[in-house]
Amino acid sequence: MQDLAAVIVGNSPAIALLREYLPKVARSSANVLITGATGTGKERVARALHDIGSRRDGPFVAINCAALPEGLVESELFGRERGAYTHADTAARGQVAAADGGTLFLDEIGDMSLSVQAKLLRVIEQRVVIPLGGTRPLPVDVRIVAATHCSLETMVAEQRFRADLFYRLNVARLDLPPLAERREDLRPLIAHIIAELNHRDRREVSAIDEELLRAFMRHDWPGNVRELRNVLEAVFIDPPRHTIGFDHLPPVFHRMFAAYQGAPQSDRDRIMSALEQTNWNKAEAARQLHWSRMTLYRKLAKYRVDRS
Repeated sequence: MQDLAAVIVGNSPAIALLREYLPKVARSSANVLITGATGTGKERVARALHDIGSRRDGPFVAINCAALPEGLVESELFGRERGAYTHADTAARGQVAAADGGTLFLDEIGDMSLSVQAKLLRVIEQRVVIPLGGTRPLPVDVRIVAATHCSLETMVAEQRFRADLFYRLNVARLDLPPLAERREDLRPLIAHIIAELNHRDRREVSAIDEELLRAFMRHDWPGNVRELRNVLEAVFIDPPRHTIGFDHLPPVFHRMFAAYQGAPQSDRDRIMSALEQTNWNKAEAARQLHWSRMTLYRKLAKYRVDRS
């Protein structure tokens, strides 16, 4: 069994619940809908779901619905017969059939047209696919995992997404929170990404220093984990021997994070900094903050700070 802690990284309550729920979803055959902002790791979760499930020996086929050319969507997904359209000189197997026996991951499914949604619904309900230009249904056995950064509920209300398809997909729901709502995961995420980059580039960078970590804690990370990785990858172009500090950031990122140097911290930021520095020893963190333990506990509840 794959170690989920090495794939779904973090100590926040949301991530702990996700790691607990994922094996249960993997053991079922239910369709899955993964929601979350861009860069939160939806494909990473989908791959983990496939890798720990009963279909792990089958293919994992990932399709970015937003990137499919408008005129080739149906051919790409469902395949085509020879002569289905001009220049279709040969028959081609579609991505749905390629995922037979495994998992079909449809990223950004909110960008799929209504006509293609109808054909996808047939795949789910009848377990068959009809290639473009064909008439004979071909049986397929796929598990559908869909992902979106949009509110499909809103799109259904606006008649931009089929309600029947939404209900078919929205069986097992996995909601990924933005990084700004789980800043306590920054330290383990940074350590994890640095370890991956060290392995890839054969480096020996150990960590980032505490001053830079405090600046990272104050940033909102609109690009989420993907943005965090991009910043660290940029550092690895010319990395330090051991610890990453402000001076090791490329100019564009140095300017971005320098704005947080010396800036007054919010209560939540101060709490997170104290907890990180004391390895989540709450009594010691309260002393460092010059608060009573009861004051710290009240603020932990107020800001929904927890470590599972």
